[in-house]
Amino acid sequence: MKERHKLQEEPETDPNVPQKAVALKYDLERDTAPRVVAKGRGHVAENILAAAQANTIPVYQNKTLVNMLMALDIDREIPPELYRTIAEVMAYVYRIDKQAKPKEKPKVRL
Repeated sequence: MKERHKLQEEPETDPNVPQKAVALKYDLERDTAPRVVAKGRGHVAENILAAAQANTIPVYQNKTLVNMLMALDIDREIPPELYRTIAEVMAYVYRIDKQAKPKEKPKVRL
């Protein structure tokens, strides 16, 4: 029987590797799945993360997942192969967001 691996945060530890970031958005009324709304490396990634921090949007760090999402085009919905992984990330972020801001509607960015 296959052992199911839990998602864990994986911060990038090599300071020589440019930082990467991907922002996802999910509109229940418009989208069938979350879509990539921003992505980038280096300075662009820093701007994405700064925007998330400025808007108190939780950030989930996972270098494997961000590398998969970097391959997607902007404004493209995530493929079905990533639904389970993204659902686990979103559940994790929602829990953290709910603990931090119990009365506000959560926003999710990766």
